[in-house]
Amino acid sequence: MKRISNRSFGIQQGSRTLFSDFAVDGVMWTGQGEREIRQPVTFPEPFQALPAVMVAIAMWDMDHNTNPRADIRSDNITTTGFDIVFRTWSDTRIARIRADWTAIGTVQDDEVWEVV
Repeated sequence: MKRISNRSFGIQQGSRTLFSDFAVDGVMWTGQGEREIRQPVTFPEPFQALPAVMVAIAMWDMDHNTNPRADIRSDNITTTGFDIVFRTWSDTRIARIRADWTAIGTVQDDEVWEVV
């Protein structure tokens, strides 16, 4: 369990189109080759400690003639960002994917001053 011990925590959210392979005959649409994509996300403001990051598919456009197979996750989480990782396999053909993300964690409390 991730516990937030102080009263200053932040929630940041975003949305990202990961690819539109149907427009360029890319590997996700042709169903050939390594089919994993990583998209780096930089937080608008850094967290004080590693945040909890959730990623979900917000929109998918897939070929109806093949089975829909998808795996989406966050990876390489830091206080300043993370990677969205999407992959598919076998004969699945994906035209495009949009992912939404939410990060929750501790942030600097503007009321706490550090005297040096």
